[in-house]
Amino acid sequence: MVMGEFTQETGVLVVGGGPGGYAAAFRAADLGLDVTMVDMEGRPGGVCLYRGCIPSKTLLYASELLHDAARAGEMGITFGEPHIDLDKLRGWKDQVIERLANGLVELSNRRGVQLLRGRAVFESSDRVRVSDSDISHIKFRHAIIATGSSIRPLPGADFGKGGRIMGSTGALRLSDIPPRLLVVGGGYVGVELGSVYASLGSRVTLVESSDRLLAGADRDLVQVLAARLGTLFEAVHLETRVKDLREFEDRVEATFDGSIANPRQTFDRVLVAIGRIPNSRNIGLENTGVEIDERGFIKVDGRRRTSDERIFAVGDVAGGVMLAHKAMHEGKVAAEVIAGLHSAFDFQAIPAVVYTDPQIAWCGLTEDEAGSRNRPVKTSRFPWSASGRALTMGVQKGLTKMILDPETERVLGVGIVGREAGEMIAEGVLAVEMGAVAEDLALSMLPHPTLSESEEEAAEAFLGSSTHILPRKKER
Repeated sequence: MVMGEFTQETGVLVVGGGPGGYAAAFRAADLGLDVTMVDMEGRPGGVCLYRGCIPSKTLLYASELLHDAARAGEMGITFGEPHIDLDKLRGWKDQVIERLANGLVELSNRRGVQLLRGRAVFESSDRVRVSDSDISHIKFRHAIIATGSSIRPLPGADFGKGGRIMGSTGALRLSDIPPRLLVVGGGYVGVELGSVYASLGSRVTLVESSDRLLAGADRDLVQVLAARLGTLFEAVHLETRVKDLREFEDRVEATFDGSIANPRQTFDRVLVAIGRIPNSRNIGLENTGVEIDERGFIKVDGRRRTSDERIFAVGDVAGGVMLAHKAMHEGKVAAEVIAGLHSAFDFQAIPAVVYTDPQIAWCGLTEDEAGSRNRPVKTSRFPWSASGRALTMGVQKGLTKMILDPETERVLGVGIVGREAGEMIAEGVLAVEMGAVAEDLALSMLPHPTLSESEEEAAEAFLGSSTHILPRKKER
């Protein structure tokens, strides 16, 4: 050890302050463990709070207001042409982030979690070196790796060169509203941020290499959103790849390969949203017993243990679906296992939400997954065109569906496309996790008129007792 370097000891070292990291740190502290959390931000929150979930949803809500104002014309209420003050919009976004970040710091302090700003690199299975910090080394009894993930780069595209080729971080800065924006990738980030910019006035072209948008969601749900994006975006090109991007001072020239009439086009900015990669490199894992798979994800078991008995891993860096709420639950499991509790990550329904207009949300088994596994299921659908509440809001282009076991009638999955689908999916998650059957939902009295009663009616439709759509003969 270099003379003058300070070494600290801790019971639990959490490397990374995102949702998985701070959830782990807070739970460990609540269980009476000595906890230190190291993160480059210096405050908890991670990508989700500062460059992901929260800022994007703030902007998506603003775009939703713009859509509502335009939709109100059909009801006889006309607003003037919207004036968008980018400085105020950015300020509102930053204010939300600051409030949440300060709240997490307060929660850390009240729990006695030590926060260190710096970069931790493992020197062994019980020690890390911390750069850019007053404390140079930390010796730990257990560590939880929660280093998250980073934007997957597009070969040949340099995010830092001139600023016109952006990842999600650059797009969320909202530097301007580019007249023409190219979005590369038709997943969560691409459709969400593309929707934001289109609502603010950009002419958006989206290209996706596969034959569909949002590969994780069922096709019938995506079709409703795709129809909306067809009017909101200037163009959506599936089965199309970006062959080349050339950035100039005032533009980006793109060359495409695939199903597109004009293979060379010019844009003011480009958003690359083709996925994320785990932050498992350059953190010293080779000095531990931790193993990673061929894609760079840390291997863990159901208790979030790595192949090194002292070290756990949670969140994006440990693979699986890259969602903040999944990382939070994993963080809690890891903390509880370290504390000696009998805990494991065992969920039947991990919900996913796309915060576009309309929103898409689903949980449990999807219809596409059932088909790929050759698993027999019955699917029940309730169209929002038969929903009184949807009609009063002018959002009747929606759908609620349930995937059920044909023998036991157990609810295996729920999918929703429409307004507030992200809020409504909670009942579906509970139904799947609790092993509810169709009759449980059908006999639960929900208020009328509401969007949520479409879940009751979807269950009733399966049983042949729906009030607002004609019954079909139930197959036994």
